[in-house]
Amino acid sequence: MSGARLATGIWVAAYLKRLQLAGIPAYVIAKGDTTAGAVLVKLALMDGGARAYIRRYDFASDTRIWEVLIEGPEAEVDAAVSRQRGFDSDLWVIELEDARGRHLLDEDGLA
Repeated sequence: MSGARLATGIWVAAYLKRLQLAGIPAYVIAKGDTTAGAVLVKLALMDGGARAYIRRYDFASDTRIWEVLIEGPEAEVDAAVSRQRGFDSDLWVIELEDARGRHLLDEDGLA
């Protein structure tokens, strides 16, 4: 695995600050393990649709990447997020609201 990993709580704080600076409303819906909890990011598109992103390790590129877990009507995405929380009580859930679909997960330092 390449590079050292930040504690999840520090990563979440930095991500929330980036979102704030970009003018993207964000809320911590569920707080997970501050050291090593996984993070799920739900993006509400403000049109009834939503997308949920989860980070996984990509062995082919030896990096961590964000991928879409589910997208569709917000109620369906919310149900999938609830199921994920049921599987992993240490999971962080961050909800964003942006009609343009911005999430900043593709920026340097957020993988």
